Amino acid sequence: MADTSRDQGTRGAVLVALGANLVIAAAKTAAGLFAASPALLSEAAHSVADSLNEVFLLTSLRRSRRAPDRRHPFGYGKERYFWSLLAAVGIFVLGGCFSFYQGIHALGEHGGESRNGYLAGLAVLLVALLAEGGSLLRAVVQARRSEEGSDDPALRTVLAEDGTAVIGVLLAATGMIVHMATGDAEAEAAASMAVGVLLMVVATSLARTAHRQLIGLAADPGLRDEIEGLLARQPEIDTVEELLTMRLGMDSTLVAARIDLLGGMDSERVEEVSMRIRHSIRERWPAADRVFLDITDAGAERAERAAARGDAG
Repeated sequence: MADTSRDQGTRGAVLVALGANLVIAAAKTAAGLFAASPALLSEAAHSVADSLNEVFLLTSLRRSRRAPDRRHPFGYGKERYFWSLLAAVGIFVLGGCFSFYQGIHALGEHGGESRNGYLAGLAVLLVALLAEGGSLLRAVVQARRSEEGSDDPALRTVLAEDGTAVIGVLLAATGMIVHMATGDAEAEAAASMAVGVLLMVVATSLARTAHRQLIGLAADPGLRDEIEGLLARQPEIDTVEELLTMRLGMDSTLVAARIDLLGGMDSERVEEVSMRIRHSIRERWPAADRVFLDITDAGAERAERAAARGDAG
């Protein structure tokens, strides 16, 4: 139930951001064309990119909840990371690159600006600032309510998008105001390029995080240490030789441990101990739902390694 509630909250934050971006993108585009403002058109591209990314994030929320099957026995939790990576690419290309291009293009063009159009554009940016700020506040509240907080890739992307959008609106407004006051188009072009660079930096950060999660990110070090401590406290375990973890999704973690049991136990007792340990881990940490125990003879392994080193010498 907690997982469903969390996803509903994240979905609500994404839908709020999508609605705000669709309306703002249309308004920015119309005002940008009317005012011939590169900064405003850059912000329009930013909002269009954000709208497309929200569709990616909604897709990730739906697809990541599918149950495991024969082809994907560990489930579809990493769908969340894949679609977040696509969203980061969208921010970089559709938002960042286009905004930077608009700024460079504006350096070579002068004239065609409309004062009334600029005033209308500033009014649109004010509305956009309020809408983006409201969407950002909604995402922040959801992050604080959720145990995972901004660790949720969909929620993290919304937070980054909305935070960047607020900064982008301020940059665009500053460039337009300076242009109106001084007649210098370079200030607005610089604002457009600054928006582009900002989007590229944010997109790169989001992409790197999604990449780490896709290729196999270990569980939180604190969780790993707690699991290792639980194993070490079991009276039947002599030593914990190795403990590996990997996040399979928001609600699923793989735990694989090589353990050496005390001697004198028959196969039935070993199976009973293994089942009890796996149950204890799952009960205490529900997200650690894939637990594998490899029973090993640590003494024999050490002797084999020592013999191998002796033969090599």
